[in-house]
Parts: sequence; structure tokens; C-alpha cells
Amino acid sequence: MTFTVRPLDPFADAELVHGWVTHPKAAFWMMQEAKLQDVEREYMAIAAHEHHDAFIGQNDGEPVFLMERYDPRYVELQGLYDPEPGDVGMHFLVAPTDNPVHGFTRQVITAVMETLFADPATRRVVVEPDVSNKAVHALNEAVGFVPAGEIRKPEKDALLSFCTRAQFLAARGVTA
Repeated sequence: MTFTVRPLDPFADAELVHGWVTHPKAAFWMMQEAKLQDVEREYMAIAAHEHHDAFIGQNDGEPVFLMERYDPRYVELQGLYDPEPGDVGMHFLVAPTDNPVHGFTRQVITAVMETLFADPATRRVVVEPDVSNKAVHALNEAVGFVPAGEIRKPEKDALLSFCTRAQFLAARGVTA
């Protein structure tokens, strides 16, 4: 599979992303009841934000995942942990499909991590999934994330986890 990542266009991609974030499998995305205009507004705000970016991931040119990158000093985790230089926050969502491919989501999170670590300034990736999202905890662990503990966010109880470049490479069997 050949994954590429391009910036999300809040207008051109809104209908596509709306279908993804409102799908029952995207319950942890917390946008189940969102209208198309809500999705446009959300991603317009992200596009305008100095410390938050959204991307569409493609497999051979076909949109297959959503990725968000953020600076945890200013977005999502402000005041909830002590950020370190080079920390980058991440969210990802795989598009729903009627024909799931075994291992596909793991390939997606690997591509997301490769994209984030392609920036030499990225020293550690930070995630804060819902504590009850066991499937994503397993995926995170598979690519090198180590849980730091639970934190309370306004919208959820989250499992704060970190992955350094070395941990990511080790999880992939690559020696630095």
C-alpha cells in the first residue's frame, strides 16, 4: 500500500469527513450527531488555528483516513501534563468500509507516525484516547506508545500516552 497525506480542505472534504465522523464505528470521535455544517465549522476552525492541522490520508489516491496534528501546549492537553520540546499531539480515524482488510488500521497508524516523525523537530508523539477505547490502546502499543496514566478532560477520561522516535522504531524492529 502506498499512503500519502494531503491537507484537509474544510469545504471540499466536509461531506467525505462527515460520513466518517458520524459513522457508528467513529463513536470515540464524539461527532455522531454532527451535521455537515458542524463538520465544515470544526475543520475551518482547525485550518485557521496556528497550532492544529488536519489531513486526509490516501491509499493509492483514495481517501482512507483522517489525521490531525496539534501542539499539545495549546490544543487538547493545555495544562493537563508537562509538555516537552518536540511534543506533537495526534488523532487519527480510519474511514469506515464494508470490506475491512486485516492489518489495515495498523498500517494507517504506522503511516501517521511516519508522517509525524518525518519532521525532525518531532521528538515525541502524544495521544489522549478515551480510557475505554481498548482497540486504539492496542494499536498505540503496537507502534510504541507507552501509557503515562489517566487524565480527566472536559469531554472524557483519557489515557495519556507517549511514543518517542526510538520507541516507534523499536516497535517496527528498526534499530536507530
